[in-house]
Amino acid sequence: MATINDHPGEQAAQEPIKLIGIRETPLSVDEVLRAVGDAAAGGISLFAGTVRNHDGGADVDELGYSCHPSAEAEMRRIAEKVAAQYPVRALAVVHRVGDLGVGDLAVVAAVACPHRGEAFDACRKLVDDLKHEAPIWKHQKFSDGTEEWVGAC
Repeated sequence: MATINDHPGEQAAQEPIKLIGIRETPLSVDEVLRAVGDAAAGGISLFAGTVRNHDGGADVDELGYSCHPSAEAEMRRIAEKVAAQYPVRALAVVHRVGDLGVGDLAVVAAVACPHRGEAFDACRKLVDDLKHEAPIWKHQKFSDGTEEWVGAC
């Protein structure tokens, strides 16, 4: 009887969720990329979301992210859902909270899959679902003195 290890290049099933986190400190693209390294992956898709200097035609000076205490658990739930829908070998995502300036990293996500198309699709699904489902809110401050909450309900 053959086992999975009898076939070169195949590995026993492993937990694909490698890193999930909410951070108050600057994020590291390298940390997230290292977390998803996998010899059986032919593609790694990496997304780095940054604070831009505008939104809706207004100049953004700074913003702050805050989250519900359940945010990290919700991020894990979303990651598990993505890993069940795609052939994910490894997945990692971290989100920043606190005050950020223009150009700072707000979120870093990476997904490793056997092929590049699967990695692109899975990473896009991960980031889109995080944006719509995770209880993380953005408070933008504009150069004209106005402020706006995004994602808070």
